[in-house]
Amino acid sequence: QGLLVESGGGLVQAGGSLRLSCAASGRTFSNYAMGWFRQAPGKERDFVSAISWSGSWTYYADSVQGRFTISRDNAKNTMYLQMSSLKPEDTAVYYCAASPLRVRVPQRSDEYDYWGQGTQVTVSS
Repeated sequence: QGLLVESGGGLVQAGGSLRLSCAASGRTFSNYAMGWFRQAPGKERDFVSAISWSGSWTYYADSVQGRFTISRDNAKNTMYLQMSSLKPEDTAVYYCAASPLRVRVPQRSDEYDYWGQGTQVTVSS
């Protein structure tokens, strides 16, 4: 079994920045693609960004392209999401996830098998 734990969420003003972390334990996820999803009130869980197992490939949802940066440090078994120029529309619970499939940057929630508990990000105007 594997465990993922997010941290770094909070309340920020529009235009501000936050850095989310996802710490893994129980197993090494070095050979897994990993990603971030978010869920706003009354909405389905939406894809945000994904990164390949080596970190060589990344992919972003159009809504965050140019503002968010995904990265990972396999030596620390940790993944990050640097969020800049935050907008009120970014308000959501953010989840990290890991995928065992041979897809470089999976974008569907059903392609991921391991999930964290989520961390709240709130952006005020």
